[in-house]
Amino acid sequence: MTDLLITDAKPYGEEAVDLLVRDGVVAEIGTGLAAEGVETLDAGGHVLLPGLVDLHVHLREPGGEESETIETGSHAAALGGFTAVFAMPNTDPVADTAVVVEHVRRRGEEVGLVDVHPVGAVTTGLRGEKLAELGTMVASAAQVRMFSDDGRCVNDPLIMRRALEYAGALDVVIAQHAEDHRLTGGAQAHEGAIASRLGLAGWPATAEETVIARDVALAREAGAALHVCHVSSLHSIAVLRAAKAQGVRVSAEVTPHHLLLTDGRLTGYDPVNKVNPPLRTGADTQAMREALAEGVIDVVATDHAPHASQYKDTEWAAAKPGMLGLQTALSVVIHTMVEPGLLDWHGVARVMSERPAEIGNLPDQGRPIAVGEPATFALVDPDAQWTVRGAALASRAANTPYEGMRLPGAVVATVLRGRITARDGKVVA
Repeated sequence: MTDLLITDAKPYGEEAVDLLVRDGVVAEIGTGLAAEGVETLDAGGHVLLPGLVDLHVHLREPGGEESETIETGSHAAALGGFTAVFAMPNTDPVADTAVVVEHVRRRGEEVGLVDVHPVGAVTTGLRGEKLAELGTMVASAAQVRMFSDDGRCVNDPLIMRRALEYAGALDVVIAQHAEDHRLTGGAQAHEGAIASRLGLAGWPATAEETVIARDVALAREAGAALHVCHVSSLHSIAVLRAAKAQGVRVSAEVTPHHLLLTDGRLTGYDPVNKVNPPLRTGADTQAMREALAEGVIDVVATDHAPHASQYKDTEWAAAKPGMLGLQTALSVVIHTMVEPGLLDWHGVARVMSERPAEIGNLPDQGRPIAVGEPATFALVDPDAQWTVRGAALASRAANTPYEGMRLPGAVVATVLRGRITARDGKVVA
């Protein structure tokens, strides 16, 4: 924690003010503030938001360091305006014990650019056969508060029921990768006209919808918190809306790529567009935008999934699914949600900071920009334009689907508890 004077900032895009930070906490907000002996950040009249929180990233460490590390992923996160990320457990070894989740938490603290919160596996080895050591991981130094077998669905309804029962008792969240594998065997693309024309095995949207319907019923019965990862089908929205109306403790996320991209991009068979769940139709992307604005979908989460070139520069069927997302997420949200008037800056803060922090039980993240609150911010130039180049991103991998795309909005600086972690496109060590 440190002292900092931020001048000419516009919280949530409103009137410009200065903020004086003492010991990592906002001590004063006003105009014409001055202080001696403190670092100064000239905000230049740009938009100040609470630091962004990502409930769904893949940092690959341990075991997948050829694609990403906690250090390189933290660099990408800080440059993208994020101050906290949740690292998924499909590593090698799997994060299904206290030893592994404590390693992830410790490495994040050593890098020190963002708060890295490990997500524990629901089942041992992600095999879906028996529950992992949920209670031990909760009580560990990693203080795990979210569990998921992401990359795989907890298909067995009895296992999922028991997981939700334990989650209710432990006051944690179960995040489900909603995919009935019995319907997606060999699938390579969204089931529809484009997949048929390209000769790719179809991935039906019902594989997602049926699992969500089952799990909200189980969550209702258990009185537990269920979080649905990367919603992609318009028909899933009705299930979520009905569950929320009934008081089920369910939240949901959408990825930036499911807000913007469609299966029309598959015509060139470029594996950079291969992702799980697959890119769907324009009707689906429009439904995602509307549901996010309405609050039926709670948050944007990147599902940042870096892959080394050997896993992407290959034929479509052999390529691994996944896309980079940390440094482009805010720009995509500006393009798909702010520019069309679906969200204002308060809305962006809600879906990318406040609500994610609430779901992830992070009391010091996603806080209001106010006196007495942690000085944890993302400073954004909404008028900037930049061209995405995968090789120039901070991730160890380069598999961005936005290569060459011109996107709006740029993160000018990121501040974590009064300490500048990124500034003018560079990480501050």
